[in-house]
Amino acid sequence: MSAYRYHSSRPHEWIMPRPHRDAHQRYLTYGPILPMDSDRKPGLLERLFGWV
Repeated sequence: MSAYRYHSSRPHEWIMPRPHRDAHQRYLTYGPILPMDSDRKPGLLERLFGWV
């Protein structure tokens, strides 16, 4: 038996992940990119206004 697969057509669209159109759309969907450092405490402006 062969390990190769033959696909006669593309997979359906809902199976394939779709990249974001641009960075602003990603920001609107998920919010700002946050550092992975979980020990970081929010500053005064972040606590008052939600700024990051």
